[in-house]
Amino acid sequence: MFVDRAKIYIKSGKGGNGCVSFRREPFVPEGGPDGGDGGKGGDIVFEADRNLRTLMDFRYKKKYEAENGQDGMKKKKFGKNGRDLVIKVPMGTVVIDEETGLVMKDLTEDGQRFVAAKGGKGGKGNTNFKNSVRQAPNFAEAGGFAKERTVILEMKMIADVGLVGFPNVGKSSLLATATSARPKIENYHFTTIAPNLGVVQIFDTSFVMADIAGIIEGAHKGLGLGLKFLKHIERTKVLIHVVDVSGSEGRDPVEDFEKINRELAMYSERVAKKPMLVAANKIDMIDEDSPEYKRFKDYVEKKGYRVFPISAPINLGVQPLLSAAAEELQKAEQEPQEEEYEYFDFDSDDIDPNYREVYASKDGDVFVLSGKQLQKIFDSTNFNDMGSLRYLYKYLEKRGGIEKLLDMGLQEGDTIRIFDYEFEYWDEY
Repeated sequence: MFVDRAKIYIKSGKGGNGCVSFRREPFVPEGGPDGGDGGKGGDIVFEADRNLRTLMDFRYKKKYEAENGQDGMKKKKFGKNGRDLVIKVPMGTVVIDEETGLVMKDLTEDGQRFVAAKGGKGGKGNTNFKNSVRQAPNFAEAGGFAKERTVILEMKMIADVGLVGFPNVGKSSLLATATSARPKIENYHFTTIAPNLGVVQIFDTSFVMADIAGIIEGAHKGLGLGLKFLKHIERTKVLIHVVDVSGSEGRDPVEDFEKINRELAMYSERVAKKPMLVAANKIDMIDEDSPEYKRFKDYVEKKGYRVFPISAPINLGVQPLLSAAAEELQKAEQEPQEEEYEYFDFDSDDIDPNYREVYASKDGDVFVLSGKQLQKIFDSTNFNDMGSLRYLYKYLEKRGGIEKLLDMGLQEGDTIRIFDYEFEYWDEY
């Protein structure tokens, strides 16, 4: 089964917490703090692998989590970093952030990697909080948060030349004749259900050619297998439009030509502007001097396209077509390529503008405070240590949390809740 789209959930590792510890050794009076730092959480890494052909594995496993960092230890021992989780995908896979719809990375080369979710930083041990005033800090920093997101994996074939046209016009036959690919070829009215790739060797050069199946009238709206396979055309540099000029399917070749071009244009103007050659297939079934063929050839050439009469199964006229394709490909590769995507901004992803914001609300008679940085400081607080509690309260004052609650009507004796911890408010606290 050919699977070219999948949606998965990824989560990096949480950073390990810093350690609260004090030296306890004989003959070492007032040993002081010796808590080590926590380890960094593992990253989620995507890697392109040329040995993979589809996204089939992601139909069965939807959730991927990296390893958490280890907590710091006594004697200033650092926690172990969490292992990165490397997710291998086929070459040509586009990784998209579902929430924003923006492309995170386009993996086009074997071994190409990128970090989709960074692991949380390790928290600092209490050793880091010692100073001339605070000789024995009884608290440490909590590890950084893990990043989690849902991503869409979309595979687009990497081919230089794409074959387009209605079903049963001879695209698979042309691919089989021109390359070593062996697609299933039958005389049926239905389209190939999976795109096929092959390498064309011509003169001293070579290029990859793909049979882009699934295009029928209305494909740009998703009819048939339209949208499923139309996206594979986006990576090609040159198109070969295969048309059955014999009319063996009872269709008019000129109408077929126009309908497919219209579908390409309605799907993407960028695709419609790609260089195109026209393969007039099944020429062995009609006379090249016939009025029907001349009408088709004159019509297409007036549109500015070159026409190549061929019969793919018997390799008639195929070499001139491939030579012209190699020539067009060489020209296309010299043209500057337009930026295909709007990319995800990883810099802004690392900097949350609301990270330090403290939010105030009410739950019945209880005043509630919340916030991302507040949660990290809360997780770092030792509620049995007055100095640690004082640090938490000063943070709330500095970030305006207490002032927001006073504006909401907070009075002495009222209850304040921070996550799962509740305390009474007193002005002289």
